[in-house]
Amino acid sequence: MVKFTGHIFYFLSRFKYGLAIFFGILLIGVLGENSLLKYFKNRYHIEELDAEIKYYEDRYQRDMEQLKAIQRDPDAMTRIARERYFMKKDNEDIFVLSDDNQPTSNIFNDETTE
Repeated sequence: MVKFTGHIFYFLSRFKYGLAIFFGILLIGVLGENSLLKYFKNRYHIEELDAEIKYYEDRYQRDMEQLKAIQRDPDAMTRIARERYFMKKDNEDIFVLSDDNQPTSNIFNDETTE
């Protein structure tokens, strides 16, 4: 046991600067408050937020253009109401067409789809 602890102390005294540098890099790079891991996570989060900001700025510009169109042309309001909110006149019917792929399933086992 004494020999083993003697070897450990010899190892620590011989490589004390290397071990201090190793633990310093470990502390800064992985375990610290400002570690590289957190840095890259924050950079990724910033990129996501920048993309979200761009999306909302584009949406704001599009909505401002629609608002200006509504203020200039009263027919634009009816067109937007028809497109976005599916509003209609009394003598009209609305047909909503969808591009979604709906799975076809047979209700009865003896039916076939052709």
